[in-house]
Amino acid sequence: MRIWMTGGTGFVGSNLVAQAVEGGHEVLTTVRSYQPEGNEAYQLDRIDMCDPEAVRHSVSDFDPDLIIHCAIMNDLAGLYRHREAAWQAYVEATRIIARAASAAGAGYILVSTDWVFDGTQVGADETTPPNPVNLYGVLKLASEMVALEMDGAVARVSGVNGVHRARSSAPRAQDPGYGYFVASIVDALAQDRPFTVWESADINMVATPSLASESADLILDIGTRRLVGVFHCCGAEGIGRMDLARLTCEVFDLDEGLLRSGPPDSSLFEGIPIPFDTTITRPRTSELLEHSPTPIRTLLERFRAEYALL
Repeated sequence: MRIWMTGGTGFVGSNLVAQAVEGGHEVLTTVRSYQPEGNEAYQLDRIDMCDPEAVRHSVSDFDPDLIIHCAIMNDLAGLYRHREAAWQAYVEATRIIARAASAAGAGYILVSTDWVFDGTQVGADETTPPNPVNLYGVLKLASEMVALEMDGAVARVSGVNGVHRARSSAPRAQDPGYGYFVASIVDALAQDRPFTVWESADINMVATPSLASESADLILDIGTRRLVGVFHCCGAEGIGRMDLARLTCEVFDLDEGLLRSGPPDSSLFEGIPIPFDTTITRPRTSELLEHSPTPIRTLLERFRAEYALL
């Protein structure tokens, strides 16, 4: 299968590229500024995703079977400062790429997020109506609507942890969501440094963690089967921050005594509303992909094996 995608040098995107290449697929990913070394296994194309002509030419030249739109403007506070640019980068780019997919006769998948829910819709499944509380969630929901109206698939990921396959030395830090949470704990405790687990009613305190490599496999399976509609590419159960931190210590053989509890760095979200409990479930995804959700402990064990290879 030939796969044209965006965001292949990002966290989730780099796992998509790696899993696709490992599966024998031919891959082209768009890039902006960062260009990874040792990328002989796949192609790079530096284009503006908001330029319809550039996207159309790139897609036409590569002639893909599947298009995966993974790239985002990854700056929560910046979305509020540059709202028009954010709308273009999310919603209009989704429309442009979806049209290019349609013209090429390719399948289309938009990678989305559990933050389309408001933090009170505990255990939301693929049919639960979204209700985002911040601009990032709004932009993702609007993008989802575009993708679905153009007969595409939406693959929501949540609490994504794992290894960045394009930047092994990328800085990993705790944030108001769950991304990089486990890696930041492991990085600190492996060097005998204390780690403060944030606790606050103003951040994402409960989620359904996933492993980036497994989410990538699920997304690729959606594309291989040419499925449409909403999918939840997550693990089996929800968990709070401190419980996840303790389980991480257990699986990675780290000193739980180095864990602390404290308030978050509010400068990272500047009063922006954050959904508190974004736990999601995946009955439709499990049925259509014939894949049972993976328990958190197993995901962490797989993460430890990936981490050891860095």
